[in-house]
Amino acid sequence: MTTIPAGQRFIPVLLGADASTYSLARSFHEEYEAVSIAVSRLGAGPVANSRIIEVSRCADFDDDEALVAHLRSLGERFDDRPLLLLTSADYLVRRIVDLRDRLEPRFTVPYADVELIQRLTDKDSFAQVCAELDIAHPTTVVYDLGRHQEHLADTTLLDGLAFPIIAKTGNSALYERYDFPGKQKVHTAADRAELDDLMQRVHDSGYPGTFILQDMIPGGDDGMRILTCYCDRTGTVRMASYGDVLLEEHLPATLGVPAAIITGQDHAVVEEARRLLEHVGWRGFANFDLKFDPRDGKTKFFELNPRLGRSNFYVNVSGINPVRYYVEEYLLGSDLSGEPELLESQGEELYTSLPVPLVMAYLSADLRRRVASLVVRGKVTNPMMYAKDPHPKRFAYVLAYGANQVRKYLRVYPPKKARRAS
Repeated sequence: MTTIPAGQRFIPVLLGADASTYSLARSFHEEYEAVSIAVSRLGAGPVANSRIIEVSRCADFDDDEALVAHLRSLGERFDDRPLLLLTSADYLVRRIVDLRDRLEPRFTVPYADVELIQRLTDKDSFAQVCAELDIAHPTTVVYDLGRHQEHLADTTLLDGLAFPIIAKTGNSALYERYDFPGKQKVHTAADRAELDDLMQRVHDSGYPGTFILQDMIPGGDDGMRILTCYCDRTGTVRMASYGDVLLEEHLPATLGVPAAIITGQDHAVVEEARRLLEHVGWRGFANFDLKFDPRDGKTKFFELNPRLGRSNFYVNVSGINPVRYYVEEYLLGSDLSGEPELLESQGEELYTSLPVPLVMAYLSADLRRRVASLVVRGKVTNPMMYAKDPHPKRFAYVLAYGANQVRKYLRVYPPKKARRAS
């Protein structure tokens, strides 16, 4: 069983047990040879049998009182060694921030304040900020579930939109608590009847928030873009890592999460993000979802996530270890004066959480040649395949995970369907 070394200077405490949790732990181990603690209900899957993760099971993980008690017990165990509390899930970021007063100063919680997170992660508010700053974003209509019957009868509600449209929650953290038949992270509606049926199911679940209805930008997964930025404690953007998405996840619970990314640069998109983040006074990491619109040649901002994304290891693949900013600024007290004014990712590398042959099956001929060139040059990284974490049971899990992903994609999103959609 892996435990934190006695001489380790600080301890990353990570809420969760999925592949994004493992990626964060790998980042800390690569940069500092630090072992992380993963706190979750079961501690299985990607974080199990790892030599870089100590699993800490909290049976009542979803109960705030139990989680606080569990974390405080970790604080007592490590005396005065610094504890850095992180996650890669929106709803867990919100929990951490809501519980900040009960966890600090024993834990360092390097996230923006709750009001700013609420404003920028609310997709309606985010669209308003984009409009204010003249930043390209999809046409957006807000559907308030509290006014469900009124919206059903409103024939002008969707003026400015044309079907098919995208429908997604306006508040990811709140949406996590509710369930209904056919629930997905992102829905599409081919016509008004299909939209009304979806909204009825959402309403019947008890979800009290908003849904965002947006223009569906043409193109498949390979039209998506990803950008991760870091703002220092003065509100200045210091790091930007950009990538072209090749393929997303397609299971309902994780639909839209980038699964394969080619890293690169887009200075214009970075500049737009910098203007937005510095305008609102953001702190810490921000992860943007974007899509290239072939109709006008613009890359449009969809939303902001208040943390390192679920595909966070693509930032490492781009040449930047993001956890170093947490440690340098929040634990070591650096003002980053020795760092570049703005560090941007450089060069092409392939990040993939899927087997490369599966990714290739969904790509156009041009993209297949591009990926094949990266494979031949050894510029491919799967975050789960870490040479310094060679436990045989873990290696067997990673192989089984890859095979299972192939089966799932072939079942829910076969390649011919992907080609037709693009």
